[in-house]
Formats: sequence, structure tokens, C-alpha cells
Amino acid sequence: RWRKAAEGGDAESIAQLGNVYCFGYCRLAKDDAAAASWYKRAADLGVAIAQFNLGIFYRDGTGVPRDLAEAARLFRLAAEQGDADALAGLANAYVHSEG
Repeated sequence: RWRKAAEGGDAESIAQLGNVYCFGYCRLAKDDAAAASWYKRAADLGVAIAQFNLGIFYRDGTGVPRDLAEAARLFRLAAEQGDADALAGLANAYVHSEG
């Protein structure tokens, strides 16, 4: 059902598909590159949790090349929307001079 809603442009469903591939839910294999792709689509639509999750992927080099500046940018976008985890991620990036 998320795929159908995502194909219709529903941003939250797009983010959920990122989770499906990130964790291997719904009998699908875990696929970090696919998860990153879905998170990127949702992040571009302004979904804070997708911005945060994609930031983690960039921070760790999971499914995408490691890019600390991009991770910090994504954490900042999500933090500006009130995502507490992203605020912590951004603070951690500052503490460790990453990004």
C-alpha cells in the first residue's frame, strides 16, 4: 500500500518505503542503496524524518558515499522542523567538527 501511495506522490509513504528497505520489512531484502534513494525522495519533499535518516546514511556512508557536510545539512533541515534526533545529530557533528 505504501508503494501505491508513494507513486501518487505521498511524501510520508515515500519515507516509509525508505524504512522498508532500510530494515528489510514486508519480506523485502534489506537494501541500503534503495533505502537511501527513497529517503532522498522524501527528504527532497521536506519530510523531517527522511532528512534525518538520510543524514545518518551520509554520516556513516551507508548506501551512499560518506559525506559529513551533507549529513550536517540534512540534520539541520530536519532540526529546523523540530526533529529532536536531528538536533542531536547536528550537535554531535559540531562537537566532532564534522561537516
